[in-house]
Amino acid sequence: MTEQQEASEDAVMTRIGQAVILLHAGDREEARNRLGEIWSEIGEEGDSLHRCTLAHYMADAQDDPADELAWDLRALTAAAADGPGDEPQDGPGSPQDGRPARWEPHPAMRVFYPSLHLSLAADYVKLQRPEAARIHLARARAATAALSDDGYGNGVRAAIAQLERRLAAEPGAGPGPGSGSGSGPRPFPEQSP
Repeated sequence: MTEQQEASEDAVMTRIGQAVILLHAGDREEARNRLGEIWSEIGEEGDSLHRCTLAHYMADAQDDPADELAWDLRALTAAAADGPGDEPQDGPGSPQDGRPARWEPHPAMRVFYPSLHLSLAADYVKLQRPEAARIHLARARAATAALSDDGYGNGVRAAIAQLERRLAAEPGAGPGPGSGSGSGPRPFPEQSP
């Protein structure tokens, strides 16, 4: 990679970070506008880390839970696109999220999966789709092995446990998550490719 390409990629992450600052300060509309501009520039075929990060935060900037879900699904798709050779590995087993059972994400992207699935679980809760929420909450829990024992990792694990408790306490929830409200803004690690 040339220095010019690296500087360009750093500029994209800087711009995403600036939009996230606006989002966390409460200016959701301006954050949406800026993230939308960046998305238009990088497009569906852009760098998977950029697409994943941008889509994850764009989801938080949405007012409609269905739009939030759509952006979180884009983030998961972008993370999944960064597997070895950007191709899923063939193997025995049933497909999961449209990928063969043996498909593995790129090691640098594994740390995103707990947060991405937690976000999807919260989205499905908001949309009153408890079965889908249960599936993604279980996937979030299963992916926590990739997290470090640090503030970010512990925060994601705590958010998973909180959503599990809240959903289990819902009337008629039975074992596992049921329905309830979302978990608010989600953490996402600051990581370079």
